[in-house]
Amino acid sequence: MVPFDWIIGMLVLGAMAGIRALGPDRASDIGAWILPRLAPLIGANRTGYANLKAAYPDKPEAEIRAILRGVWANLGRTSFEYACMDDLWDYDPARPNQGRIVTDDVPLYERLRDDGKPAIFFAAHLANWEMPAVAAAAHGLDTTSLYRMPNNRFVARAIQRIRGRTMGKLVASGGGGVLQLARELEASNHVGMLIDQHLHRGVDVTFFGRPAKANPTAARLAREFDCPVHGVRVIRLPGNRFRLEATEALDLPRDAEGRIDVKGAMQMMTDVVEGWVREHPEQWLWLHRRWR
Repeated sequence: MVPFDWIIGMLVLGAMAGIRALGPDRASDIGAWILPRLAPLIGANRTGYANLKAAYPDKPEAEIRAILRGVWANLGRTSFEYACMDDLWDYDPARPNQGRIVTDDVPLYERLRDDGKPAIFFAAHLANWEMPAVAAAAHGLDTTSLYRMPNNRFVARAIQRIRGRTMGKLVASGGGGVLQLARELEASNHVGMLIDQHLHRGVDVTFFGRPAKANPTAARLAREFDCPVHGVRVIRLPGNRFRLEATEALDLPRDAEGRIDVKGAMQMMTDVVEGWVREHPEQWLWLHRRWR
């Protein structure tokens, strides 16, 4: 008997192949058209609405609804772009910012690439949140990214192949993944991770004025290796373009012994993410239960 997860996996892979055949621009536009129309049928739509109302209590109803539509459009674009990841990156150093990718931070990437030191990058579910890992690989940084493995093993293998072509090394989240990140930092390489989702055993932070839990892995690794921590984000621009931005190393708070304070460091990183979200709220993934 054919396993059910194999059937699902083949359907997903077939859909990805069809989307890829559209090319990145058409795929992105179709995703942005489809998903907002399906949103009322999806339970996460209620979560997104509740989150936005709590985060922006003074915004009028029409604006909240417009942001939520934008969230679904961005998610549709990101989902469909996934099948075309290796076609999205077109940055040409000889003609900077003339294509799909806009960035002024190539000197920072090159400095980090050549300094022989470890560094940590944190990011959030903004715009197409896979792009920072693509940027790091494109600029020659030896970077290992933490990611959540899909439950379907057939889909997981295909996604690993797609990501592996464009994003450098990848490790699945969990204890083993964190140990691998530590080994990479010990070898003076770079690691990256998303920090904007709830973790039940995380540290307490404040996000949009409300208590939340944050995954402390980035801060704990920074404390262990005393290495710099940089924020990286993507901004979705008109015309299916992207702006990529990276911060200089954050001046993380330290304790009386001079070591990085984990809770304070996670609050600082969370504050950076909140600033990014406030600039482009329609590009953040409001659909998960960030506050519990």
